[in-house]
Amino acid sequence: MYQTPLPLEYASLGEDETRARIRAAKERLGERVVILGHHYQRDEIIEHADYRGDSYKLAKDAGAHAQAEFIIFCGVHFMAESADILTPDHQQVILPNLAAGCSMADMANNFQVQSCWKQLQAITDVSKIIPVTYINSAANLKAFVGERGGTVCTSTNAPAAVRWALAQGEKVLFFPDQHLGRNTGVRLGYDPLVDMVLWDPFKPLGGNTAEAIQRANFILWKGHCSVHKRFTVEQIEKARRTYPGVRVIVHPECELEVVQASDENGSTEYILRQATEAASGSVLAIGTEINLVNRLAKENPDKTIFCLDPQICPCSTMYRIHPSFLLWILEGIEAGEVRNVVRVPDNIAEPARVALRQMLKVL
Repeated sequence: MYQTPLPLEYASLGEDETRARIRAAKERLGERVVILGHHYQRDEIIEHADYRGDSYKLAKDAGAHAQAEFIIFCGVHFMAESADILTPDHQQVILPNLAAGCSMADMANNFQVQSCWKQLQAITDVSKIIPVTYINSAANLKAFVGERGGTVCTSTNAPAAVRWALAQGEKVLFFPDQHLGRNTGVRLGYDPLVDMVLWDPFKPLGGNTAEAIQRANFILWKGHCSVHKRFTVEQIEKARRTYPGVRVIVHPECELEVVQASDENGSTEYILRQATEAASGSVLAIGTEINLVNRLAKENPDKTIFCLDPQICPCSTMYRIHPSFLLWILEGIEAGEVRNVVRVPDNIAEPARVALRQMLKVL
């Protein structure tokens, strides 16, 4: 979606004035507005959030205030779409900067997934394939899943979602993140070399033989997170040399070798909880987005918490939600000019809602 340039009046504001005006506008708007902030947002956004969390938690928090007219989602586009699908019609979901997308979500589009499904139909019984899409995907892909009896998952509930899917059928088509799919399958006891194939949307049959697909339990889409792909086994080895006894926790969007070399892996909510509950004096090396890691380090000064990647790894699309955009949105609402509303058409929202509600049921 196209984002109009931010008016100079807002783009030229200093940090302190922007903060003060956001607080004042939020105070005046009161219960009309709820602000959701993803963990990967910069601190200057998180300080204004009524709720902060990962995709799964915020998907639930979006519907926690039925009286609010506006849900301002400081995240990326697919999150705002999910919030719109899950909230009542009288609520409007707003994305402060429409340019905030997700490179992983862009790695699987509706045309490619429909083509994949048609190719699978030609070689196997697709009634035994349950599609599972990571929440990091467009609404029309969630609709695709809902229409075929599948579910959405997040990094929090991926093992439960995949276990549920395999109980419904014999195979899982998992997209768009191959690494979360592979790590989840391994966690459930499947062999990545025997039970899984990788589907490249730019190759016939995804680059596989019909026999390999028929044999596999997991068909994994060739997609990834550009942030979590940066973490390496070498970084973990260096952290262990520098800090003997360090506890290494990474996100399951990391490559399998990185997850296997770590001590633990889990969602951003899991990482947050482990860092918060760790004993004073603990040393934690974390493999996830830098804004969250830095925030954990500041909020837990009695512990040593650092990011595995020394080059810093922000989510560049999340970073497009600048405080000046948030202020522009809030003061626009006050003036009666509601901007950047994300609205999913009913023909897509209805089947997508089926898949998202299944996600919320699977724990």
